[in-house]
Amino acid sequence: MSQKVLVTGANGQLGRELVEFFSEDLNYEVFGYGRKELDITNQEQVEKLFWEIQPDIVVHSAAYTKVDLAETDVDTAYEINSVGTRNIAVAAENIGSKLVYISTDYVFDGTGVEPYNEFMRTSPIGVYGKTKLAGEELVSSFHKKYFIVRTSWVYGKHGSNFVKTMLKIADEKDNLSVVDDQIGCPTYTFDLVACISDLIKTSKYGVYHVSNSGSCSWFEFAKAIFEEAGIKVKLNPCTSKEFPRPAPRPAFSVFDHMSLRLNGFQPMRHWKEALAEFIENNK
Repeated sequence: MSQKVLVTGANGQLGRELVEFFSEDLNYEVFGYGRKELDITNQEQVEKLFWEIQPDIVVHSAAYTKVDLAETDVDTAYEINSVGTRNIAVAAENIGSKLVYISTDYVFDGTGVEPYNEFMRTSPIGVYGKTKLAGEELVSSFHKKYFIVRTSWVYGKHGSNFVKTMLKIADEKDNLSVVDDQIGCPTYTFDLVACISDLIKTSKYGVYHVSNSGSCSWFEFAKAIFEEAGIKVKLNPCTSKEFPRPAPRPAFSVFDHMSLRLNGFQPMRHWKEALAEFIENNK
């Protein structure tokens, strides 16, 4: 008998990948909802929909992701990422669903010098990170069977992302400046979704860091993108101060996948291997 999977944020970069991935598996019946079909800030609407569908698994990927705008649009960011997440957590708990909450590396301040594992202290420096951390806390307060999945530097075939942006800009310019003082872990949506699929088959609940393995700067990431795509572009490293943004970014947000190791899950492949596959599949 197939299990029902409900995906929020189904029109987003990750949400679309989730819907496609689970739709191809005969063990699952998928229900994907975008913002127009499901307003997660409307508690009554959320509870009514969950009660009607009775999902076995909820993957909550809907979010306010405008990092810079969140600095001034504070109430909206909290309403969606925190209150909306509480609504999802309460509704999922009421019907006994497993819950996956997609979180972010922005819950850390980026001042560390060693990879962050899941048991290290969080300390977000911007509004976006604070709203996502509040979402994590609400999930763990109101739900018993949860997986909090923190991810970073996500790219894939849907939506806009750094890889697509670099390839597009390369068509227009042959000289680019990219910051080299922010270090993190790129994550291919296909690998992220495959890991989520492994998690939900278990009852090994908790917080997980899920990204491709290895780390790089945005400059190194861009360099690898152009190398894989066979594009010649003059790349210039620059500092974050040269490209000021309204929201602060963690300078160092490299993940240690300790929870995946301790719970016996497959290690994530290296980001360069994942990037090569993405470029090859999307020529």
